[in-house]
Amino acid sequence: MHTWHWQNWQGLPYLTCSLLKDWHHGFFTQQFWPRSPEDLTKVLHPEASAYRLKQVHGNIVLTPQEIESQTGAEDSGLALGDGLISEQPLQAIWVASADCTPVLIGDVKTRQVAALHAGWRGTAAKIVPQAIARLQNQGSQIDDLRIAMGPAISGEVYQVSVEVAAEIGASITPHTEVQQIIAALHELPNSPLLADSHPGKVRLDVRRVNALQLESLGISAEQIAIAPYCTYQTPEYFFSYRREQQKKIQWSGIIR
Repeated sequence: MHTWHWQNWQGLPYLTCSLLKDWHHGFFTQQFWPRSPEDLTKVLHPEASAYRLKQVHGNIVLTPQEIESQTGAEDSGLALGDGLISEQPLQAIWVASADCTPVLIGDVKTRQVAALHAGWRGTAAKIVPQAIARLQNQGSQIDDLRIAMGPAISGEVYQVSVEVAAEIGASITPHTEVQQIIAALHELPNSPLLADSHPGKVRLDVRRVNALQLESLGISAEQIAIAPYCTYQTPEYFFSYRREQQKKIQWSGIIR
């Protein structure tokens, strides 16, 4: 089993995962608010350069070079997207989340890394498979990838409409009709769907859907780690948009 470890920086807690032990990385907590990725990069490695995006709940994955060509090196405006892939050493790439899933990926052979923000919309649009396709284009082999999903809202408390569940479920089942998709999801082993007492609602485990997308690409369960923390149910460490209705975030990052 992959283990998760609490680290400490000047009395502030952040999480790391044994699966990503080859890289400087961290899933940071609300205690670091409102520090920026530029500040947090120094916690992980003093010489790395930080990159981040203006997240839009989509499936656009960019490289630092693409960011610079889009925004101009002097421009403070952020490029739009929800995923980043490194191109060279000492590039720190960051994503923000407050219930959505932060996904960090490392390749043990090429050493390249990716950081992704996978909310329900990004998951429905297959942002993680999208990023993996880009990594493969840059020389990665599926067997060399290590994928850690950080703290996010868990299925037992994430109530969504049946329509939203079907939109996400369409990414892992061949069906197109809402009721067929829902039925197929319920039949999956370790189903990402849980029943809800409200008509027209279900509980949805978004991280499990991402894991199933990965498994359909031929990635084994040993290559995937999911943090045992729910942002909604762990108020002492994590912001939760659903719990507080406030736009506060925690950052997750990894350095090539």
